[in-house]
Amino acid sequence: MPRLDPTKLDDLLLSRVRLGILSALAGGDELGFTFLRDSLGLTDGNLSVQMRKLEDARYLTIRKIFVDQKPKTFCRISPEGRGALVAFVKYLAGVLEKG
Repeated sequence: MPRLDPTKLDDLLLSRVRLGILSALAGGDELGFTFLRDSLGLTDGNLSVQMRKLEDARYLTIRKIFVDQKPKTFCRISPEGRGALVAFVKYLAGVLEKG
């Protein structure tokens, strides 16, 4: 069975939360903070921190607006994020196919 080479995996995507965020966004739609929080079963703080890490890596873009004087946050996967997610999945699929 081929060995998994951890150096070939993106450290950012080894987090269940960050992988979940990018996977949810993979369809290309812009999703709201509340939808992501509830879908992934996260706290506001945890989601916020992980989104910021993904934004810093340019894996997603964040857009903030006000609706009825209340802040609303939306995010979308970036081309870099899509590329990282595809590479991550392809690598894992390749390991499984060789096994």
